[in-house]
Amino acid sequence: MEHDVHIYTDGAAKGNPGNGGYGVVMEWVGKPYKKEFYEGFRRTTNNRMELLAVIVGLEKLKNPNTRVLVVSDSKYVVDSVVKKWVLGWEKKGFVDRKNSDLWKRFLIVYRKHKVDFKWIKGHNNHVQNERCDELAVMASMQKQLSVDAFYEKEEAKLL
Repeated sequence: MEHDVHIYTDGAAKGNPGNGGYGVVMEWVGKPYKKEFYEGFRRTTNNRMELLAVIVGLEKLKNPNTRVLVVSDSKYVVDSVVKKWVLGWEKKGFVDRKNSDLWKRFLIVYRKHKVDFKWIKGHNNHVQNERCDELAVMASMQKQLSVDAFYEKEEAKLL
């Protein structure tokens, strides 16, 4: 499939769980511009940030049925979608599934577009992935961090 936009993503968490952040770089095919997004959270996990980066990138698309290539170094995210694990989790109501809030949000926006996924090895001199990593780490180190309320609530149940 030809793609209209490439979305590069990365997530990070110091301590895992700990302060975390995501970074997104969006590039439109055949166009000379790109957009970057990032946000930091006070207590979260790397997998949540990896998934949230993809969600945010897809949510930024204005037109439905956009042909998208998501490029991620997260096996967790890429395998969950490409191997259709997330659809099985959905059929079972996401029972006992980590990050169910984000997976539900992902499926809503994923179904609005035509999305392919590509896994790349992280920290391997891939320019856009390195930039996403910089954004994610920078976001996680900000003084004002957002609250990952779902995660903190779930974590509190375990204490």
